[in-house]
Amino acid sequence: MGGKRASNGNGAGVTDRSAAPLDDPLPGPLDEGWEPVATVAPWTRVLAPLLSAWGWLTNQLAAERERWVLWIPVGFGFGAVGYFWLPAEPPWWSGLAAVVGASVLLAGLRRWLAGVVVALGLLVVAGGFLTAQGHAMLVAAPVLARDIPSATITGRVMAVERRPGAVRLTLRDPTVSRLKPEETPAALRIRVSDKHPPPPPGALVRLRGSVSPPQPPAEPGAFDFQRRAYFMGLGGVGFSVGAAEVIDAPPVTGWSRVTVVFEQLRGYIAERVARTIDDPVEASVTTALLNGEQFAIPDPTMESFRNSGLAHLLSISGLHVGIAAGILFYVVRALLAAVPYVALRWPVKKIAAVFGILSALAYTLLVGAPLPTVRSVLMTGLIMGAVVLDRDPLSMRLVAFAGIVTAAMDPEGMLGPSFQMSFAAVVALIAAFEGGGPMAAWKRDLGWFGKALLYVGGIVLTSVIATLATLPFSLFHFQQIAFYGVLSNMIAIPVTSFWVMPWSLIAYALLPFGLEAPAVIAMNWGDRVVIGTATFFGGLPWASLTVPAMPAGGFAAVILGGIWLCVWTRRWRWWGLVAVLGGLATPALVDRPDVIVSGDGKVAAVRSASGRLSLSSKTEGRTAETWLQRDGEPQPADPWPQAGLSADGRLTCDALGCLYHAAGRRIALLRLPDALDEDCGAAEVVIAVFPARGCRAPLVIDRWRLRREGAHALYVETGGIRVESVRDGRGDRPWTGRR
Repeated sequence: MGGKRASNGNGAGVTDRSAAPLDDPLPGPLDEGWEPVATVAPWTRVLAPLLSAWGWLTNQLAAERERWVLWIPVGFGFGAVGYFWLPAEPPWWSGLAAVVGASVLLAGLRRWLAGVVVALGLLVVAGGFLTAQGHAMLVAAPVLARDIPSATITGRVMAVERRPGAVRLTLRDPTVSRLKPEETPAALRIRVSDKHPPPPPGALVRLRGSVSPPQPPAEPGAFDFQRRAYFMGLGGVGFSVGAAEVIDAPPVTGWSRVTVVFEQLRGYIAERVARTIDDPVEASVTTALLNGEQFAIPDPTMESFRNSGLAHLLSISGLHVGIAAGILFYVVRALLAAVPYVALRWPVKKIAAVFGILSALAYTLLVGAPLPTVRSVLMTGLIMGAVVLDRDPLSMRLVAFAGIVTAAMDPEGMLGPSFQMSFAAVVALIAAFEGGGPMAAWKRDLGWFGKALLYVGGIVLTSVIATLATLPFSLFHFQQIAFYGVLSNMIAIPVTSFWVMPWSLIAYALLPFGLEAPAVIAMNWGDRVVIGTATFFGGLPWASLTVPAMPAGGFAAVILGGIWLCVWTRRWRWWGLVAVLGGLATPALVDRPDVIVSGDGKVAAVRSASGRLSLSSKTEGRTAETWLQRDGEPQPADPWPQAGLSADGRLTCDALGCLYHAAGRRIALLRLPDALDEDCGAAEVVIAVFPARGCRAPLVIDRWRLRREGAHALYVETGGIRVESVRDGRGDRPWTGRR
């Protein structure tokens, strides 16, 4: 060998390759001092990064094992939502079979940790699915299948909702003159003019009116009131043509009696407030904060609250329940501590916590137990219970428990904005302040001025976090952004917390004696500040912005990303921001329909050259308002011409109907059957509000198809015309009226 030899210190020689000539052959395996070098297989080079990433991921999961339990309500909710996403009703045994199968799998994999985690996750998801399916079967009741234009309706008044110009009654166990008993819904919601005095809750009434099935979505993907009504037990809605006549009948008994008592109390509160406060707007807001009824608030005032980001103050939620329980907790604690004998011998703090629980429960029953309030009273009870047991009262696990219980009580409510926004705000705030130990230390060392600044900073930070947390849900459900929400909440929340709610508790205490007027007046002073704040910020330029509806996929990305961000505590939590930002960008990437027609065919809309919707009627109903809201446009384009050509040249109308032109495609929207002969041979799509049998067009959407499939949305694309219907998105479910 031409290379030099060197010693490695142990007497063994090592070849110095740097000293060998370039043409010197490589040493063979038999050469002295040579050790073979292991070669790396190509597949190992490929798998090495994957194995490294898997190891890093498992290490992160192991480090966060204390947070695993927080994913239980997520899986439970995923299973419940999965039930509602199905295009057809599953067999009655499917949920039970899924739970049993997951349980067997869990038992079989109990010795393998990864298998236990996977099986437990499947069991939680199956439990959510079974809960939603079981709830749907428990609330099953007849739903009206057709309109009944005139009938005599008798029923027990279980709820009275006061609205501008009308009163809405919920009748339980009704009878309808033109319906068989087996076809009669369990409950009806009837609108009665406020010209007639409303009947008292619990009374048996008879009235003459018309009833209809609950309205399906205004367009594919829109809010499904029909589904919500099904789970509320409402099988029909309608109106009365006269006053409701009270019939002599035995009083209600059982749990219904409790419901009636609290309904009567809500009515009594509304009456006392109306007698005390002359201004109807201020009276309606004060009433909403006392008994949870915000239906009487005028639309302009509600619009101001929405535009200013203060609408949550009118919806009784965690803020109100927490304040009410907290005030009573501190008052009872202070009163007991003021008595030396009691303070030295009794557990004052724990007694005050019990009173806090009772106050939260009473307040929830008083305001009608809406879903956010149920969540809030659960969390308040857990917090006060932790005080009684000397435990940490603030924990993400409290939210997880409340989420599971609330979702189990009302699985369909998880799909609504009330549930989602309430939990989003609470979860985000707890996640943000979980590491707030240093702030507590700073507060102890600060003077009164520093504490005041810290309090103001806390309000600002809390408002920012809550606003950002609820923003995606506002975009998805309401297509609206309130730009001044942080500023308006900085004023309204302290006023509500330190003035309005304390006086409301005093008013509650004085109501039984008829002495509540001074407290209600004082409370109303704070309400004036809140109303003025909403009016000021809601009226500013760019107070709010409407955007196109967010698609379901983008919304799911936002939710999963937000959960990932809030549940984990290590750096990888920030991965969730990628999903959140991606989901928030999806409204700009989704095409809106070029043509929309309602389920009854009475109203239609086409997209003008400017990109805005043009309505077939100048009179905008709720359906058209929903279209414009989901389109991100506050106002429509010019309405359809009665005859002739529209300003953009896309729509040609005459007495028989209209012809819409876009991207070389033609869609006929017919008013009279006389137009069938001509337009069925000239248009790719024919939309008619009457039966169109024998029409030769490639696609016909007539009266029967609209009744069967609901509202239709048409998209004019390069390759043709894409059609979506309400039925395509909902399928055939118990609440759609087709089994």
